[in-house]
Amino acid sequence: MTGAVRQLQRKRARNVLVAIGIGLAGAGLAGCQTDPDIDISAYAAETDPPDVLYNQGLANLQGGRLQEAARKFEAIDKQHPYSEFARRGMVMGAFARYRSGDYEEAISAANRYLSLYPGEEDAAYAQYIVGLSYFRQIRDVTQDQRESARAIQAMQEVVDRYPDSEYVEDAQAKVRFARDQLAGKEMQVGRYYLERREYVAAINRFRNVIERYPQTRQVEEALARLVEANYAMGLTDEAQTAAAVLGHNFPDSQWYADSFTLLQSGGLEPRENRGSWISRAGARILGA
Repeated sequence: MTGAVRQLQRKRARNVLVAIGIGLAGAGLAGCQTDPDIDISAYAAETDPPDVLYNQGLANLQGGRLQEAARKFEAIDKQHPYSEFARRGMVMGAFARYRSGDYEEAISAANRYLSLYPGEEDAAYAQYIVGLSYFRQIRDVTQDQRESARAIQAMQEVVDRYPDSEYVEDAQAKVRFARDQLAGKEMQVGRYYLERREYVAAINRFRNVIERYPQTRQVEEALARLVEANYAMGLTDEAQTAAAVLGHNFPDSQWYADSFTLLQSGGLEPRENRGSWISRAGARILGA
């Protein structure tokens, strides 16, 4: 911003203040009486140049005053919309909101940036902030996992839309973690049904793990639980197939040892039925 523009803004601010003073005098107000509807500081704030607000935001950010930093960055957009500093401040404001734990505000600010400037170099970072904000809200597998699903979607956007960005590697790692959370939730529900001998419901949950989340750590136990549930129902062919796939992928697993022992107790052993869905899914799982 040029010095002439700054002088013009200051002149406008002075004129506004003078007009306010004349208005107060004309209304017969004396001393320190003021009209509560008039916020003089708001008029003065209009004179803050965008670079000054931006630098103030950075200073607050570096000083750990995250809420104040966010307010400074957001003020640029309000006072100088669509300026270069407003564009830069929008991303920094989203980051400040994320760091302060205001995740919904961070997501809103980052998404607004993406809607206005999808092709700018900071778009990858804005999308990454969206993903981080969802990721930080992921709960224990005993609780609702909707934030895991949202984190996967947002982080996959980073990978797909900005494959050359520096955030791709971390985005991929967080996608893997979030997928493991979703698989863990399926396992938690499946174990619940298994304990209550609701075998069909349990098998459906363990099948979800094998088919939807084949590259997660939960697959090993899911196969063992399929052995257990199918064996309990008398579906020995499926139980043997699950054990065979488990042994092929995780031969040193304790889950495999337990499954092998269970089958042996009934005079059976692991044997793969190539026509089973378990066999078809076997090529996609973690250890394949």
